Amino acid sequence: MDVAALPPELGAALEAFRRHLAAERGLSRHTVAAYVVDVAGLLQHVARLGAEDLNAVDAAALRSWLARQHSAGYARSTLARRSSAARVFFAFALRRGLAAHDPAAQLASPKTERRLPRVLSRAEAVELVGLPPTDEPAGVRDRAVLELLYATGIRVGELCGLDVDDLDPARNVVRVLGKGAKERTVPYGIPAAQALDRWLHVARPALTVTGSGPALFLGLRGRRIDPRTVRRLVHLYLTEIAGGPDLGPHGLRHSAATHLLEGGADLRSVQELLGHATLATTQIYTHVSADRLKASYEQAHPRA
Repeated sequence: MDVAALPPELGAALEAFRRHLAAERGLSRHTVAAYVVDVAGLLQHVARLGAEDLNAVDAAALRSWLARQHSAGYARSTLARRSSAARVFFAFALRRGLAAHDPAAQLASPKTERRLPRVLSRAEAVELVGLPPTDEPAGVRDRAVLELLYATGIRVGELCGLDVDDLDPARNVVRVLGKGAKERTVPYGIPAAQALDRWLHVARPALTVTGSGPALFLGLRGRRIDPRTVRRLVHLYLTEIAGGPDLGPHGLRHSAATHLLEGGADLRSVQELLGHATLATTQIYTHVSADRLKASYEQAHPRA
C-alpha cells in the first residue's frame, strides 16, 4: 500500500495514529500494522474522492468505502473490523485536533456471524503433544512447544516472546506478556514441565548460538523462534492425526479453554489464564462446551 501517495495532511494524520497506537496504547506490532493498513485503505479511498484533509471526510464517504469492499466480496467480519478501525482513528483525530468532527461516530458495523471455534477432543490433544520425536533437538523443542501451548492456552506471539527466566520450574508457572503489555502468570502441568525440562537441559544447548540470547524457544539456526515456524509445526503434526481438524496454535488455545471449562474450571479463572480483557470474550467457550454436550447427547441418548 503506497502511503506516500496520500495527500500530506492525510499521511501525517496516519503517521500520528501509528505512533499513538504503538507508544501510547502499547499495542503489539501486528495489531498496529493491522490498524494502519485498514486506515490507510480508507484514506486512499477518500483521497480518490477529492479529500485533502480529514475535515473533508463525511459519513457518506465512509459508507461508500465500506460499500465498495462489500461489492468486492469481503467477509462481514473484515468489514466489521475495518469499520471499527475507522471509528478508532477518527475518535483519535478529533481528540488531537486533527479533525473538527467525527464522521465515523455513527458508522454502523456489519453484523458478523459468530462461528464457534473448532477444537480438538481431549484424546486428539493428548495424541498431538505426543507426536514429536524426542531423539533430536527439534523434536524435543516441538514437544515442549505443543505441551506449553495446550497446557496454558497462551497465544503464539506470547509463546515466541518468552525468555528462559520467564519460567518458574519450582512453581510450574510461566510469566507471560500479553496484549497491551499486560503481564500475567499462567500455570502448567507436569507433562509440560517434563517436556520443558528436557528441552532446556538436553536439546536447547544443542541449538544455542552466540546470538540466541535469553529466548526460551529457538529455531534451527539458534535464533528466537518466530510465530510462522510455530504455526507450521502445529499444522504439520495435526496432519498426522486421523480425522483431526486443521488448526493452528490458536486452535490449541481454544481447545485448552474448552477442556478447562468442561473439566469444571470457572469462567473467571479461564479469563485470567487466557488474558482476556473482558469476560464476554471468554464466554464463547461456554457455547463451545454446550455445543459439544448437545452433540454427545444426540449421539448417545436413545430418544435424542
